[in-house]
Amino acid sequence: MSVLTVTLRLARLAVTAMLALGVSGAFAAEKPKSIRLDYAYYNPLSLVLKEKGWVEEEFKGDGIAVEWVLSLGSNKALEFLSGGSIDLGSTAGSAALLARANGNPIKAIYIYSKPEWTALVTSKDSPIRSVADLKGKRIAVTRGTDPHIFLLRALERAGLSPRDVKMVLLQHPDGKTALVKGEVDAWAGLDPYMAQIEIEEGARLFFRDPDLNTYGFLDVREEFAAAHPDLVLRVLALYEKARAWALANPDEFRAIVARATKQSDAVARLTLERNDLRSGKIGETQRLAIVAAGGVLKESGIVPADTDIEAVSRALVDPGFVERLPAGQQAKQ
Repeated sequence: MSVLTVTLRLARLAVTAMLALGVSGAFAAEKPKSIRLDYAYYNPLSLVLKEKGWVEEEFKGDGIAVEWVLSLGSNKALEFLSGGSIDLGSTAGSAALLARANGNPIKAIYIYSKPEWTALVTSKDSPIRSVADLKGKRIAVTRGTDPHIFLLRALERAGLSPRDVKMVLLQHPDGKTALVKGEVDAWAGLDPYMAQIEIEEGARLFFRDPDLNTYGFLDVREEFAAAHPDLVLRVLALYEKARAWALANPDEFRAIVARATKQSDAVARLTLERNDLRSGKIGETQRLAIVAAGGVLKESGIVPADTDIEAVSRALVDPGFVERLPAGQQAKQ
């Protein structure tokens, strides 16, 4: 019996034990007809789960169908979570913080990646060499995402404000296309699209800072988590299965990402080189990383100036589900 199979069986036993002990009356909630998950090109573990069919296999015996919804960016995943179109969704940490501050009732319960997935990008022949050169320039960006917040923090560091540039609001793939066509001067990029134009168009990443990239958060609707914590726990066990499998099978993992994103092997390789999958655990380290983005959110007027970022971050980050995975099988820190 494989370690991955044991992980899932132990997760089910843990749920059964909690039910027997009456840990929460929420466990008595009627099971849903389906569980709705997003998949996203910026969340490579979601692509593994969708390809392998492990979620469908896990819930088949319960009579619970699995619905997959494509999220093209954190903003879309958060929109789907807010509207109840999905139960669990993939976002950047800073985007989840922004959403929670603006009233989206979500909990961040798992880390699907520690990425450097965003940078500021320009065309190969552009005169732009630094953030200071962006003054007066047109920049493609997807509002409410990690690249957007990365851009704001980069501008602040260079002594510029959002009023000093012209932000062109586009979804990530459209931002890439706008840069390639010369319709904008720069783009707050996101992999795998960023890796694609690096390789295929010679685009330049003129400003990088891995520490300004926030973690990849797996978020759950608070209502769903309260009603079905057993199902959430089982999904996390599956994410741990996908994470362990990806680390053990890098070539097949890369092939899955390339197929799903319709990118070349070279693009998939570069994208995955910028994803650290060694830990799925969420906690204080991740909370502090998003709190660091809070100041620029206030100063830019994206959240009200009186927002208590510390309190919002504590309401958002919930390590309890990962900690409930059976001892010895929890996501590694």
